[in-house]
Amino acid sequence: MELHQLEYFVAVADEEGFTRAAARLRVAQPGVSAQIRKLERELGLPLLDRTTRSVRLTAAGEAVLPFARAALTAVEGARQVADELSGLKRGRVAVGTVNSHTVDLATILADFHARWPGIEITLVEDASGRLADAVREGRLDAAIVAYAQEPEGLDLHVVTDEAIDAAVWIGHELAARETIRLTDLRDRALVCLPRGGGIRAVLDAACAEAGFTPRVAFEAGSPTVIEQLAARRLGIAILPESIARHREHLHPLRIIEPELRGRLGLAWRQGGPPSPAAVAWLDHARSYL
Repeated sequence: MELHQLEYFVAVADEEGFTRAAARLRVAQPGVSAQIRKLERELGLPLLDRTTRSVRLTAAGEAVLPFARAALTAVEGARQVADELSGLKRGRVAVGTVNSHTVDLATILADFHARWPGIEITLVEDASGRLADAVREGRLDAAIVAYAQEPEGLDLHVVTDEAIDAAVWIGHELAARETIRLTDLRDRALVCLPRGGGIRAVLDAACAEAGFTPRVAFEAGSPTVIEQLAARRLGIAILPESIARHREHLHPLRIIEPELRGRLGLAWRQGGPPSPAAVAWLDHARSYL
């Protein structure tokens, strides 16, 4: 049994005819017929019913077809891995990211593509919890996630680890202070990232430990929107210090008792990503981060 015999058989089954199969394979029709007859002789059973105008599979053909497809898929996979190992000519990488961070992901992706143009890269945005699940389940090779505690089943490269601040508009009654206790935020309107992100998870957990639920007046997926809402006096913003302390229209307050910290990391499944292309992307991204 030869590989091209299986390829011809699958093509005839898909196209329901020798002429269309030969055109798809770019070979002569007699050659297709001859190779399939050889395959039938080797198996000892007819695979195709040639008595009608269109070619149909026999019962034996129906049974053999899934195995023929699987064999062709396995061979293609082996070729792809060999190509990736020899020069990363081909492959696929699926990357996820939270929708707001300071990582220059566009440059990382662009430089990787310039180095390995044959590798297909896909990028998705989602909440940290769902991204972590996708990495654990193998739907993503790696993801930039925000987290309070290290996600189970994942390895992490820490990108940032910084304090979480409260930020008020200039002229707010708290603008003369440098710090604020967490419990002092109990009854104040807050502007926060939505549930599912690392900063929000840290805030919710700390408030629960202190015996109250934060009063969230507005949620926004972008820190830029959060700071704009706070500047317009719609609530106290909860932001990472790298943002809260670099906005002229906001005054930052360090949250204390307890101090809150937010973390951003590049996460991948423990044991490493499954393909050479993904390993190359991970090494490339870590060298930047």
